Amino acid sequence: MSSTDTAVSTVITGISTLVTNDPSLGDGSPLGLVRDAAVVIEGDRVVWTGESSKAPATDNRVDAGGRAVLPGFVDSHSHLLFAGDRTEEFNARMSGRAYSAGGIRTTVAATRAASDEELEAGLVRHLAEALRQGTTTFETKSGYGLTVADEARALRIAARHTDEVTYLGAHIVSPDFADDPAAYVDLVTGEMLDACAPHARWIDVFCEKGAFDGDQARAILTAGRARGLHPRIHANQLSYGPGVRLAVELDAASADHCTHLTDADVDALASGRTVATLLPGAEFSTRAAWPDARRLLDAGVTVALSTDCNPGSSFTSSVPFCVALAVRDMGMTPDEAVWSATAGGAAALRRDDIGRLAPGARADLLLLDAPSHVHLAYRPGVPLVSQVWRRGVREV
Repeated sequence: MSSTDTAVSTVITGISTLVTNDPSLGDGSPLGLVRDAAVVIEGDRVVWTGESSKAPATDNRVDAGGRAVLPGFVDSHSHLLFAGDRTEEFNARMSGRAYSAGGIRTTVAATRAASDEELEAGLVRHLAEALRQGTTTFETKSGYGLTVADEARALRIAARHTDEVTYLGAHIVSPDFADDPAAYVDLVTGEMLDACAPHARWIDVFCEKGAFDGDQARAILTAGRARGLHPRIHANQLSYGPGVRLAVELDAASADHCTHLTDADVDALASGRTVATLLPGAEFSTRAAWPDARRLLDAGVTVALSTDCNPGSSFTSSVPFCVALAVRDMGMTPDEAVWSATAGGAAALRRDDIGRLAPGARADLLLLDAPSHVHLAYRPGVPLVSQVWRRGVREV
């Protein structure tokens, strides 16, 4: 750092274990672990990482006190623009009723009835909740309005809080078009897309029985891509289907859920750039079969972990909870789960400035009240996140 630099510099030292997610650093593993480490932040960027004893002089000094430091979690799949909740549905499901895609209609009705102020207040509340648990980057979707006006307003609100905004007019066929799904696809790819595209980066579709089939999903994602939106897709959550292979065919950034996979689906993911985003909160909340992360990882597929925070099938904003589930029930090691919740999420958003702590990366990080990242799975349900820094500023 030169004397002409104007940005304030801060060193966080006394780090027991630093997760950099840079294999060229530290122990050479995918996590790039550095022991007895320090991180130097200048402005909103990481400018140095290494052993504490070698840290350069800085304007400010923060002692981590032997805590572990990780990149901030990257939650690449959530549904935070909604009103109401579905407590009764959850209670009934836990009492024996199966989950299906149809419950979304309950949230659609409540969301349409809510004011802009109510929707934004709910979004802000859930974002603050997620931040306290270490999430520094999040994606969120529309999909609970299903009219031109309601989808567009959800995206306008979301865009005030994140760059990772996804148009999901194709969540389910709108109840208004129950008798004419083809007309609704025309709306989603026409007037609704025109209204929503200026406010979004991504386009998504729920490719599933009870929602949209493969041909409809292809038409929707192709139309969005023509308007400059990049595809992602809800794929193979409730049953086997064409969603995963369609995602790879269209170079979607991610195929999300990936619960029911054939060998051909796994081979397709392994051969392309599409990330398999696993959402264990959904399986937990619906008592469904767990995705087989081990199968995907052993095939060389890039895996992300996210919350799927939504009022119907996964009402959690806690990435640490999802890390613990992935280790306990999906065959992931603690190292793999932490990587997938940070660098994996960044890959699912096609970002290289987040999800890692190496020079040039954004200074998004969290401190754990524990000496190792392994404690996220080792001590499930314990609020271990003690500090959260975003863009170089401590926010928690």
